[in-house]
Amino acid sequence: MHKRPPTMDPVPKMTRADATAAVRNPLAFIAARWTPDPRTVQRAALAALVMSVVIVVTGGAVRLTGSGLGCPTWPKCTDDSLTTTSAMGVHGVIEFGNRMLTYVLCAAVGWAIIAARSQKPYRRSLTRLGWAQFWVVMGNAILGGIVVLVGLNPYTVAAHFLLSTALIAVATVMWQRTREGDAEPRPLVGRSVQQLVWCMVAASVLLIAVGTVVTGSGPHAGDSSEVERMPLDWETVSKLHAVLAWIVVTLTFALWFVLKAVDAPKGPLDRTRDLFLVLLAQGVIGYVQYFTDLPEVLVGLHMFGSCLVWIAVLRVLLALRERPEAEVQLPDQAYAATSSSIAGPR
Repeated sequence: MHKRPPTMDPVPKMTRADATAAVRNPLAFIAARWTPDPRTVQRAALAALVMSVVIVVTGGAVRLTGSGLGCPTWPKCTDDSLTTTSAMGVHGVIEFGNRMLTYVLCAAVGWAIIAARSQKPYRRSLTRLGWAQFWVVMGNAILGGIVVLVGLNPYTVAAHFLLSTALIAVATVMWQRTREGDAEPRPLVGRSVQQLVWCMVAASVLLIAVGTVVTGSGPHAGDSSEVERMPLDWETVSKLHAVLAWIVVTLTFALWFVLKAVDAPKGPLDRTRDLFLVLLAQGVIGYVQYFTDLPEVLVGLHMFGSCLVWIAVLRVLLALRERPEAEVQLPDQAYAATSSSIAGPR
């Protein structure tokens, strides 16, 4: 008896309608043919969050190495070259390298959008969070170009960092949403605890904003040339920043105490503990850099810590509720890979 040779399933042919639909709406075309594992969607969202932090840290490295004008114009690196040249030295390499990382960030955000769009059942809110990240990245890229064109004006530099902070916020929310359902959120704590957390969030926003003023009035201007600084006393602003940090620490400790007193679920307690530990580490770095005349390495670590503090604050806020899976009835063949299933945009 002869065995029949193994055969492969035929690859479905792409019709003219399929090709037209793929050009018109490539995301829907991919979604009709691919269903990612939930962990894939979570990892894609986490990758976007990690890259949003990396771009902040590398942007800080540009400023701390005095490479802010390593590429003196935008969108080209020089008037005659799109890329850095050997005559521009290491500063040009650092500044141009940071610009190139923007494309890596775009790729990470794009991967998160594709994964979210292809998940079944389709979650419109999750996809919108991905697109929100994309548009924030585009806006911040333009603002980064303006920062260069105006010679590192400290107010535009501050706005550039704050928009990056907004990107981290959206990325954090998307990462959290990939790990929960779409049902209506159910609070895990009372209204008074929620109000305390919102006060902590507001204080954290103010802390980060004043931190940009410390940067704008401090010694690390971002370039070796004469760069405009904010006309404020750096010592006074730094002390205000420290006071706000202690306020956030106090609110965090008070929140932990209240959560223990009301026997809150493990999630909010764990997130509050994490925030408290991150704040302590960030405070140590902040005081050491202040009393050691702001060494560049410690300032860079402090910027990284600022991102971690912000993420930890948002995780506390998001831990105050739970969102189980929504109960939905999907029609049969709802996601069949047919021309009709990809014809319309979502």
